[in-house]
Amino acid sequence: MTEAVSLAGIRKSFGAVQALRGVDLVLNAGECLAVVGHNGAGKSTLMNVLASTVKPDAGDMRIGGTAAAFASRHPALRFVFQEGSLCPNLSIAENARIMHRDITGFGWRRRCAAVMADAIETVFPGLALPPGRLVGDLPLGARQAVEIARAFSHTGTPPPVVVLDEPTSSLDGHLAAALLAHIRRFTAAGGAVVFISHKLNEILAIADRAVIMRDGTVVAEAQAATMTRDGLVAAMGHATAPVDRAARPTSTAPVLLDIAGLLARRGEIVGLGGLAGHGQTNLLRRILATQASTAMVPGDRVADGVFPLWSIARNITVRALPTLRTGPLLDPAREATLATDWRGRLGLVTPDLNNPILSLSGGNQQKALFARALASDAEIILMDDPMRGVDIGTKRDVYALIAAEAAKGRTFLWYSTEFDELLQCDRVAVFRENRITGTLDAAAISEKAVLHLSFADAA
Repeated sequence: MTEAVSLAGIRKSFGAVQALRGVDLVLNAGECLAVVGHNGAGKSTLMNVLASTVKPDAGDMRIGGTAAAFASRHPALRFVFQEGSLCPNLSIAENARIMHRDITGFGWRRRCAAVMADAIETVFPGLALPPGRLVGDLPLGARQAVEIARAFSHTGTPPPVVVLDEPTSSLDGHLAAALLAHIRRFTAAGGAVVFISHKLNEILAIADRAVIMRDGTVVAEAQAATMTRDGLVAAMGHATAPVDRAARPTSTAPVLLDIAGLLARRGEIVGLGGLAGHGQTNLLRRILATQASTAMVPGDRVADGVFPLWSIARNITVRALPTLRTGPLLDPAREATLATDWRGRLGLVTPDLNNPILSLSGGNQQKALFARALASDAEIILMDDPMRGVDIGTKRDVYALIAAEAAKGRTFLWYSTEFDELLQCDRVAVFRENRITGTLDAAAISEKAVLHLSFADAA
């Protein structure tokens, strides 16, 4: 095989945290290489080293067999980062100009618009995203689609290497399937892809080879023919037993919420399904703004979630501050105890809760947002596709926490683009064009039924 990229002996520490401990990685042309591991395993740090946005303490890189420096941008490599890198105040076409610096002179916007329109149609056939739209006006899933399309875009010769870090975390099943199909075409034509995802079904469907990382090192490697879900989970260091909610009778508890055709009773877990961008997030935000005793776990943690200048502990406890007072004043000891308790319950990977929230990996930032909501006194927990970038072990822990909290009487409204998460719900309301087209009881929830209602006319 022809070597596209190789990393050797990569080491990187952030203070006392050893993020990478001598990692070796080889990517071949015509190959989709999956990189998997729990949150904090070092996957995103390794990709940032490859992108030269993080300088390693030691190690070497080769691109196309030639030694390369870590201090410059390499045109052969394209990246889709977990947190996104589009400029929200620019249009889709203008964001393409940042990558395609060769498009200059009079009419560059028109040419950039044509490049992006072609890329979007190639990767996501039928997705209508006018190149003149401001990126900041797009919903999260559409922004992610634009960033992916930009990474594959070209003005004549496709990029040799594309690195995708959690690329489907905000895409619905339809768009995710389109991306996987494009990756197959891209690698069949000789391109190389690094694919990082916690969605193991996608890894099994697309990867030619997988490397498994744990605690900053590569601990295992598997070829497509030998890869299994249980094998990957075990290599990451998680138990393989799935967590399934026991069937419960239809609730007769009091109705807590009845809004826009969505009804939720005390202690229920109500799923919000359907294709991305059809009103699920808008309804959750409406509920947050109009209903008392609610807390939100946002999916877009950068825009709607973390307080970037605050510590991890303060990000966790901010929603619970009224319960942490001694007299009229905040009790620092009680605040620290609450943050420490939730660090243990959700397995936050950090040496010090007083570190800045941005010192955490993306998945661990999301754990902190879960902790914030669940540590509050809110009766209704709103979850806006909240598992973005969260590893499978933590997902199972969170599923169990949600079920336990529901059993105590808390109500959850859970929008998800992952069908497996909808199976954790008592009922699922499916959305299309900002309205509910149907509601499925637990026994009737199936991927086929959700997909059918996703394309049905709104009632």
